[in-house]
Amino acid sequence: MLKLHQIKKSFVQPDKQRVPILDIPEFEIAPGEQVILIGPSGCGKTTMLHTIAGITHPDSGKVFLDNVELTRYSESARDRIRADKLGYVFQTFNLLPGFSAYENVILGMTFASKKRSPERARTLLDRVGLGHRLNNKPHQLSVGEQQRVAVARALANRPSLLLADEPTANVDPGNQQQIIDLIKSSCETEKIALLMVTHSMEVAEQFERVERLDQLNLVVGDAKAKPSKNTTAQQPTP
Repeated sequence: MLKLHQIKKSFVQPDKQRVPILDIPEFEIAPGEQVILIGPSGCGKTTMLHTIAGITHPDSGKVFLDNVELTRYSESARDRIRADKLGYVFQTFNLLPGFSAYENVILGMTFASKKRSPERARTLLDRVGLGHRLNNKPHQLSVGEQQRVAVARALANRPSLLLADEPTANVDPGNQQQIIDLIKSSCETEKIALLMVTHSMEVAEQFERVERLDQLNLVVGDAKAKPSKNTTAQQPTP
C-alpha cells in the first residue's frame, strides 16, 4: 500500500546551506494496516507525511502509494493522485471558515476523479456525530466538532491511505479519545491504511505497530552519534 525507498529530503537555509531532514532507507505499510509514528520534535515527522502525500518532493528516492510511484509525477499530477488515493487529517483542521460542515466535506471530493456524493458526505457527518450540524460553519462548532468534520472530509473519497498529523494536538483531553476511536474505527470499517503521528504514548499504546522516526531516519541517528563540539574529551586518570 505504501512504500518509501531511499528517501532523502533537505531544506536550504537563508545562508544557502543545505540542512538534511530525512534519510529513510525503507519504510512500508500494508493495505489496511494501522501504524503510529512517534519521535521527538524536529525529527522530520511532518516532513515525512508531506513527502508521502506529495505536498513536498524528496531530493531523491521513491514513494509508492497503492502501486503508483508518486515521485515520478509533476506537482499537478501528484495533486490528482493525492485526491484519489489519500486522506489527510491536519492538526489545525484546515476547514474553510465560510463553508458549512457539509460543504467542507463535499469540497473534499471536488478534486478527485470519483463523482461527488452528497449522500456519502451526510453519512460521514452522521457517523462522526454531526448529522444535526450539517449547516453549521466552523466558528459555530467546538474544537472537537471541527476536528470530527476534518476526519469526515479526509474520508470523503474513500482513500487507500489516511495520514493524520497529531489529530488530537488541539483537542481537549475530553475529546481526544473520541477522535482516536473515530479514526481507528473508520479505517477498520473501510479497510483504509493509517499512518498517524502523535506525541501521546497513551494514544500510541492503543495500536499494534508503533514506529520511532528517530530510529527510521538516519539523519537523526547520525546527529545522535556525533559528539557535541562543546564536549571536552576526558583524559584518562593516571
